Amino acid sequence: MNVVLKSPAYASTVAAPTSKSVAHRALIAAAFAERETVIPMRVSCEDIDATARCLSALGVGITKTARGLTVTPISRESINKNAVLDCGESGSTLRFLLPVCAALGADATFLRRGRLPQRPLSPLDEELKRHGLVLLEQDEKLITHGKISAGEYSIAANVSSQYITGLLFALSLLDAPSTLTLTGKVESAPYIDMTTDMLSRFAAPPTVCGSHAAFWVAGYQAQPLLSPREIVPEGDFSGAAFPLALGAIGAHAVTVTGLSLPSLQGDSAILDLLARFGAKVTQTLDTVTVSPAPLFGIDIDAAQIPDLVPILAVVAAAASGTTRITGAKRLRLKESDRLAAITAFLRTLGGDITENEDGLTVVGGKPLHGGTVNTCGDHRIAMSAAAAALLTEEAVTIPHAECVQKSYPTFFDEVVLATDKE
Repeated sequence: MNVVLKSPAYASTVAAPTSKSVAHRALIAAAFAERETVIPMRVSCEDIDATARCLSALGVGITKTARGLTVTPISRESINKNAVLDCGESGSTLRFLLPVCAALGADATFLRRGRLPQRPLSPLDEELKRHGLVLLEQDEKLITHGKISAGEYSIAANVSSQYITGLLFALSLLDAPSTLTLTGKVESAPYIDMTTDMLSRFAAPPTVCGSHAAFWVAGYQAQPLLSPREIVPEGDFSGAAFPLALGAIGAHAVTVTGLSLPSLQGDSAILDLLARFGAKVTQTLDTVTVSPAPLFGIDIDAAQIPDLVPILAVVAAAASGTTRITGAKRLRLKESDRLAAITAFLRTLGGDITENEDGLTVVGGKPLHGGTVNTCGDHRIAMSAAAAALLTEEAVTIPHAECVQKSYPTFFDEVVLATDKE
């Protein structure tokens, strides 16, 4: 689907999409609890569907209802062996469930699509192998054999918080206690907090030693997962960042409902960042409104909030002066090389942007023209390009705009109101 936008209309009020991060974690915890769990969701997306699909392949009962998903758990002993798990393009699904399957001895085959086969698994795969997993790679497939044992685990903390989440879930499913030590600087720490919070809600909290330096995990015999019966995922700040940014750069305010404040989601930092740019930000416990005001460039350390960088670059293009974004090197390993993709699409539209090793420099406040952008099949690039159409003199064409299905399938119906879809 190609979307063509010229001075597009955009919504004044938007209901936040369901948090992918919370939904992934709730599904996995619910899959191995002692009783059924209901997970209400306003709308799903491809990544959440991938985790649900893979858990179903393992034998977990997942039923779609008008409210969301109902999860009927499976015992660890009854897990389907040799199941084929189609992860689609979801990095979270793969990195969370690979350690889980290793803990269960599931001997699973993981299918990876899109750019996922090129995205790294190191050092997670080495640590799993060190504890007994045999892992074979065949093109887009990953095939696991064996079962990891409880013990002492260690992993670099500056590569991907998804590895840490996967290991915490896996160690919670082993019979004996284990420790997980994180080495180096911890990045995306809020995502680790979301994992420990979810395990706590299922009565199996890891013991945190120091400031994310290490975790002690009791294991399933001492702390079995106990369902709270219902987990309501909060609104997603990663998705809400797009309509909120429109309120900052557009002609009218935007209100996003269904958020939770305060939130463990690191991307709730979008509120402070938009305020620092100069936008007017007002909030209640579950609603945020962003209103336009003169914007000025700022310095941003993106180490804990990498998913916000694409839309922040668009806000920077609207702001007078220079914005410097650092700490974003890991964006090169996402659905696209996002630093390169952001630079390419903003330059296509006439933006003044420079890419460096771990970030971007944007000189904003200059008129943008239109053009056809290359989304690289990346949902966050497509949505950011749509937001940039508010700043351009001519039309912006977004090929393959259906990639937004990965995280925000209603974006072009509920946020940027695209009337020209080919």
